[in-house]
Amino acid sequence: FRHAAIFGALDSLHPGETMRFVNDHDPLPLLQQMQMRYGEAVRIEYQQREPGAIVIDFVRQ
Repeated sequence: FRHAAIFGALDSLHPGETMRFVNDHDPLPLLQQMQMRYGEAVRIEYQQREPGAIVIDFVRQ
């Protein structure tokens, strides 16, 4: 359910818009699903990548 909510939010972004994702762990399975679903349409940019503090910007291309 959580991944579906994230995909819904990404689907609503227009090119050039960014969604910031904050989590306590690195969401590697989610990122793999995003790569398969969006390919080059969404850029993944880590802003912070430390144990317990993950911040990622998802940028719609």
